[in-house]
Amino acid sequence: MNGPDNAASAANAAQIARREASFVRMFNLGIKYAAFPRQRAFHVSTSKYRLFGGAAGPGKTKALLMEAIAQAHDHAGVNTLLLRRTFPELEGSLLQYFRRDVPRYAYRSFSESKHQVEWLNGSITRFGYCANESDVYQYQGGEYLFIGVDELTHFTLRQWQFLTSRNRCAARGSFPCMAGATNPGNIGHAWVKSLWVDGQPAAGMEAADEYNGREYEFIPARFSDNPIFAADEGYKATLTALPTHLKRAFLDGDWDVIAGQYFDRFDLRRHVGRAEEIEWKPWWPRWISIDWGFEHPAATYWHAQAPAADAQGGGPTDRGGAGEGRPVVGAAFDGFTNDGRRGMCEQGREFAAAQMAASARADTRVVTYREYVTHRTAPRDLAREIIFRSRDGRLATEESREKIETIYLSPDAFARRTDEASIAEQMGDVFVAAGLPRPIPADDDRIAGWMLMYQMLEAGEWLITENCLELIRVLPTLIRDPARVEDAEKMDGDDAADAARYGLKSRYAARRSGAIRLPREQRLAEQVTSADPTIRAMQARKALMAESNRVFPVSFGRRRRP
Repeated sequence: MNGPDNAASAANAAQIARREASFVRMFNLGIKYAAFPRQRAFHVSTSKYRLFGGAAGPGKTKALLMEAIAQAHDHAGVNTLLLRRTFPELEGSLLQYFRRDVPRYAYRSFSESKHQVEWLNGSITRFGYCANESDVYQYQGGEYLFIGVDELTHFTLRQWQFLTSRNRCAARGSFPCMAGATNPGNIGHAWVKSLWVDGQPAAGMEAADEYNGREYEFIPARFSDNPIFAADEGYKATLTALPTHLKRAFLDGDWDVIAGQYFDRFDLRRHVGRAEEIEWKPWWPRWISIDWGFEHPAATYWHAQAPAADAQGGGPTDRGGAGEGRPVVGAAFDGFTNDGRRGMCEQGREFAAAQMAASARADTRVVTYREYVTHRTAPRDLAREIIFRSRDGRLATEESREKIETIYLSPDAFARRTDEASIAEQMGDVFVAAGLPRPIPADDDRIAGWMLMYQMLEAGEWLITENCLELIRVLPTLIRDPARVEDAEKMDGDDAADAARYGLKSRYAARRSGAIRLPREQRLAEQVTSADPTIRAMQARKALMAESNRVFPVSFGRRRRP
């Protein structure tokens, strides 16, 4: 073995010995705890940040409680902290386990008002909750050797990051660390999955370049890892009978599905394609949508509208079957099913259905083909970055810049000011100087926007190219807002989804109002639909004749009075 391997082995051996000694001390105090194999793997981990669980039933909460108690007995006079999101959840889990499994003679005192226990060696374990985002600041003055967060995906990234600043201890030989126990799903699913499952910085993470994946360890466990539940056929039958997405989350610990998932129709095979496989046309309308942010990420997306006449193949996908294979841009679809309409409010449903019907008649598909997500970028600098990226990579000339019809910008950017001008005005000046349009306020109807996106995905009317990594990552993680089930709940890192929503909803609203007139080339292309060369020629001739007979209003300059 080399030096690092020897050091790691020595550290693991020392942690195992230390934890075994802790459990012996706890046993002598009357705290009887026999860890299951996966629980033991959690306890002996030497990682600074641990995540335990995934599926339901492996003893996550019990392991978290016992880890906090063991850490409190490793050193005298230290503090440990255990958290749930709400007090009823705390009362029904961690506190219930504490009262049931820890005998009264094992500790010096317990404060019902402060919810903290003082152990015989002077250490303290505090039980807390953070119902509101700002509740985490009540721990601002504390120093905790260990912080354990039960159901970590119920917490936000900002709460977790603040808690890391409280994870410190001056006791000699101590190793401050944190751990979470959780199932997949809820508002924190995306950032928890990024840090532990995917091994990458989470969206919106402060100092993302300082992320060190070696500090994070995921210890997966399923209910079958708990000997008590493994033989319980009734509990297994209960999990098996759950809806598909809940079954995959709670029985299998599958992080690719989410309880309460909004876009449950999102399918990588159907909705994500390769940009280089698309037969791009210069007359396709293109537009940009931007969700402004400085402290939060700013997300920008480029969209194009592809007509069916440019599709290669004769069905919804390149394999010919609905919902199978890779989508073909511009393929005609028969519409959408009714499943996705359940629970939708009438106004939003009617809007989405009307826009989808109009899109189906036009046989078009929106392609979101480029992404730019940045953090702490000034308005003018952001505009310059967008201009730089608005180029056709296949061309090397100055004329390579794409023709952008419209730029939709989040409405708050038109009111927020950083100096003498609003953010929208600052960006607009840079855009206009480069020949791009000045941004206009995006349509921020959240409910109708999410519904439109849902039904476009279901009908195969929206394709995302695989280089839009953040959008592809975020869409499946959005969950329904419990207070407004038609809306998606706000969460850290949802800026990409907001920016995409602006692009789709604003565009369809503009088409409905008649503000957009398709280019002549596209109007002609949409009339030529046959695969037979002779019929195509006849259709093209008919389209040209119809186009020449079109009458458009003539604009006369205003005559100046003498």
